[in-house]
Amino acid sequence: MTFSPKTFLAHLVEKNIIAQDAAQQYELDSLKKNVEIDQYLLQYTNIKPNLILKSKAELLNVPFVDIVNTAIDPQALSLISQTLAQKYTIMPYLFNQKTQTAYIASTDPLNITLLNFLETKTGMKVVMALAGEEDVLKTINVAYARNLSPEVKEAIEDIRPGRLIQTKDTSNDVSSAPIAKIVNTILDYAVKSRASDIHIEPEEIKTRVRYRIDGILQEKLTLPISIQPSLVSRIKILAGLKIDEKRVPQDGRFTFKSDEMEVDLRVSTLPTVFGEKIVMRLLRKSGGMPSLKELGLRDIQLSQFEEGIKKSYGIILITGPTGSGKTTTLYSVLSRLNTKAVNIITLEDPVEYQIEGINQVQVNQQAGLTFATGLKAFLRQDPNIILVGEIRDTETTRLAVQAALTGHLVFSTLHTNDAATAIPRLIDLGAEPFLIASVLTMSVAQRIVRKVCEHCKEFYEPPAEIQEDIKQLLGDLLPKKYKDGQPIRLTRGKKCDECNGSGYLGRIGIFEVLKVTQEINDLIIKEASSQEIEQMAIKQSMILIKQDGFLKALDGITTLEEVMRVTET
Repeated sequence: MTFSPKTFLAHLVEKNIIAQDAAQQYELDSLKKNVEIDQYLLQYTNIKPNLILKSKAELLNVPFVDIVNTAIDPQALSLISQTLAQKYTIMPYLFNQKTQTAYIASTDPLNITLLNFLETKTGMKVVMALAGEEDVLKTINVAYARNLSPEVKEAIEDIRPGRLIQTKDTSNDVSSAPIAKIVNTILDYAVKSRASDIHIEPEEIKTRVRYRIDGILQEKLTLPISIQPSLVSRIKILAGLKIDEKRVPQDGRFTFKSDEMEVDLRVSTLPTVFGEKIVMRLLRKSGGMPSLKELGLRDIQLSQFEEGIKKSYGIILITGPTGSGKTTTLYSVLSRLNTKAVNIITLEDPVEYQIEGINQVQVNQQAGLTFATGLKAFLRQDPNIILVGEIRDTETTRLAVQAALTGHLVFSTLHTNDAATAIPRLIDLGAEPFLIASVLTMSVAQRIVRKVCEHCKEFYEPPAEIQEDIKQLLGDLLPKKYKDGQPIRLTRGKKCDECNGSGYLGRIGIFEVLKVTQEINDLIIKEASSQEIEQMAIKQSMILIKQDGFLKALDGITTLEEVMRVTET
């Protein structure tokens, strides 16, 4: 370090990272232990390491990089061997092709001797950024293990700027050409990491690849911008899209096989300032649909849900924002109800999973096949069960109500935050209150939370104020052992290789099941507010979505942070 402990601690106080009295104590303790102040703070305090390192970088006037959460550029990786990286505790993470600059994470960014050596070794300008030692060593092992650099280097040499893959290359074998190997590796990693979506996004100097894993976007890879056109063309060919049309969005799909697991990929392209962005949704063919229990329904919620779907007519609504798992829940229900004795028809936008024995129809706006026109045609197809992907206009609402009144079981979704709000929303969409009261069976709100990783799960006792908040929210739902005075214990992930350092592995639903009873029917007819309906449902044992999340946190399935993240947005 090139500054005194007092200077560093004063900087931390100024940034409100530590208090003044704590700074004085830390200075004394570090002197007693004969440890540099930054190392003392990292080893002996609970201050977040990145806050310490970022503050140190500011005083040293060097960049800081959170290397664990930074996507590693394979082109930068190819400049430094793993042996050198481990010897000097450095991690190359970005290469700027325009300026021929390599960015390298180091625990000692002011080491001029090392800087000169790296510039001579790479033949590039080098910028050293500060990073934590443990983070650098961990990233070295992970990054070099899944190194893409040989394929990238080969692709850069093989593909001249502006050259596209030939249109005659229509093979579904995604493992031949160098650019195809990159696509293959991107897809293979997505399948193995349980990603639901892949985002390939062009920027000014690079292309970044992000994966949505357990509902959270994570940047895992950067690629040189020079291969972006060829990368896009390869994916377009696989998806059956026009490679010479770059001005308008396109949609397509193709199948990919990885280690005996087959997945459908739904591909969407979008023109941006720096080129076409691609998003691929992964739809797994194998594994089957999860059961209602596997989705996260249990106890009274599960019994009420099962009771509702056994009825031969009525409307069942699944509500929640985009990405809350509504479609998966509906597919799970349909898979359970799918027998040779019933005729099930679905109208979706788009059809995500194909289920044998169910007649699935995709909305086609250009051809005039909308939710409303499709639903009208469905009623002439002698259905028992109808799934309408979403109720979004007056005509669809009225037709869904009509279908339920004439003896059909109708499932659909609405974009509302809770179960009770679905009822006023139907009235807003033109449904008569007395008809809703006649046909609505159940309204279910849901979200998806990440599950604590079982491989690195640890128990801890939260602060007293958090324990009190839990008791207050749950009330009578609080497990008896905690009512009797036993301290509340929660779980969290310590972060390991299995969960890719996130502390979470897998996802589960949290639910709010509003069963429409006679009392709630009376409120619907009176056009009561959603708050009044919710209060009545709570009196009749409805568990609120946040309560269900807290109960799952008490059971060690998820964390309070996850529940708050999905319920308070």
